[in-house]
Amino acid sequence: PRASNPRPPGRRSLGIVTTEDEPTWLAPERSDAAETALSVLTQADLEPVVDMVLLARDGAYEARTHHGAVRFSRADNTYTELTVEGRHPLSDQSSDKFSSLADEQTNVHPQRHDNAYPNAYDQIAQLFDHPSAPDLCVIHSAAHNWEDQGGHRGEHGSLGIVQARAPFVLAGPGIRSAGVVPRSARLVDVAPTVLELLGVTPLANGDHLANQDGVVRHDVLDSSTKPKHVVMFLFDGTNPMVLYDMAARGEAPNVARLIEMGTAYGHGAFAGLPTVTLANHTSILTGQLPGHHGILHNAWFDRQKNEQIITNSNANWPWAMQHVHAGVESIHSAVHRNEPGAFTASINEPCDIDADFSTFGFLRAGEMPPLPENPAELPHTTERFVRPSKDYSWSSTIDHMGVEQAVGVLSGHYRDVSYPLPRFMFANFTLTDAAMHEGGPYSEIAAAAIRDSDARMGEIIKAVERAKIFDETAFVLVADHGMEETNPAVRGDWAAPLRDAGLNLRDEGYGFLYLNA
Repeated sequence: PRASNPRPPGRRSLGIVTTEDEPTWLAPERSDAAETALSVLTQADLEPVVDMVLLARDGAYEARTHHGAVRFSRADNTYTELTVEGRHPLSDQSSDKFSSLADEQTNVHPQRHDNAYPNAYDQIAQLFDHPSAPDLCVIHSAAHNWEDQGGHRGEHGSLGIVQARAPFVLAGPGIRSAGVVPRSARLVDVAPTVLELLGVTPLANGDHLANQDGVVRHDVLDSSTKPKHVVMFLFDGTNPMVLYDMAARGEAPNVARLIEMGTAYGHGAFAGLPTVTLANHTSILTGQLPGHHGILHNAWFDRQKNEQIITNSNANWPWAMQHVHAGVESIHSAVHRNEPGAFTASINEPCDIDADFSTFGFLRAGEMPPLPENPAELPHTTERFVRPSKDYSWSSTIDHMGVEQAVGVLSGHYRDVSYPLPRFMFANFTLTDAAMHEGGPYSEIAAAAIRDSDARMGEIIKAVERAKIFDETAFVLVADHGMEETNPAVRGDWAAPLRDAGLNLRDEGYGFLYLNA
């Protein structure tokens, strides 16, 4: 056995160092069903759609595939490989693979032995720290084109590097001006870095948030100055290599402006497993991984309550934060802890814990903000796609509404209410995710979505300038996960063969298997 993949500093709370969370080990009464499911999922005929299967049992974690397996343990913040059978499925955990658009497109939907899985051991272990972790987690292949989701040409959710990799750009006072640098970060690093940038006093243990998993990225900070305000943008589901390439070619001028002013992580910032929307929106804003903050997936099963939890439907998004674990803090929480009179704003973002202004606060109060009637007539909207595509149309409408709110707050007035200038503002844009799912990350519809979103971001930056606080404002741009091109020929899933094996199970969020449930 050899020590491998040292774990980041252990989770802490309010200045007291604690041990790791108690993992959710596979229950003995489900062991036989798990073995049956593993034998089905690792058969050769499912190899095109199943990348690997993850589980936690008998004091160790496993990643199993058709060609091999690895078993490893966690202790004292370090991971130790216990056994390797056949071909090691997680042998490449590098963060710099496919780190240019040309390289990524040359290696479209890579096979497992050609792929990389950054932070894989920590990714797997944190998932099973959640009390409602699945018995088995099925990771879909890079090529898999989900039929149940309408045959998406772009996909995410897995451990693979392209699906996990998000852009991360910082600019303005307090940020080094280095352009694109050949380094990577993690999305859980965003919150502590923003709080350090804002001058928020750390807790007694040196962390900025209770139980944070991330670290402050001092490599990008310039300690000689601090901003008075931070405005943060999220381009949901954006492939960073596509974004950086478009910025370099002048097709995303506002993104290019931020990169020129500051620093962009060329190898990206990596999402937590599962690499899906709300799990990682919450990670970005809390500094905790999905298995720790409580938003485990878009859908999961709570065995104790015998209840399916769904967070990503239109009906449930406004109330999704009820599922975060007790004591979870957001950037908004920490800013208020440090400055009780500070004002913060959350624009079109479900993870709005302790925000003073929140789009979803209006929805919870039954006050839907006004929506434009004709999306095709909106500014910064590509008519070629907004008319035929329902998702492009809806996301354009929502993102336009978000711009109106952000610009209104920055001007001091929105819907006849006066607001102070925000110490921290978070603005979420959804169009990029919808377009990259529909056409894939390299498509014309994806490029149009980036251009539209870049222009909308530019409107908010102009509002910062009109408020005469541009020189006092730092900007951050991230995504919640990446987006990978799928293979239209690789359809189907594992449901039928599992049923044929006589297994009684729930498959939540596409890949979270709960046996005998």
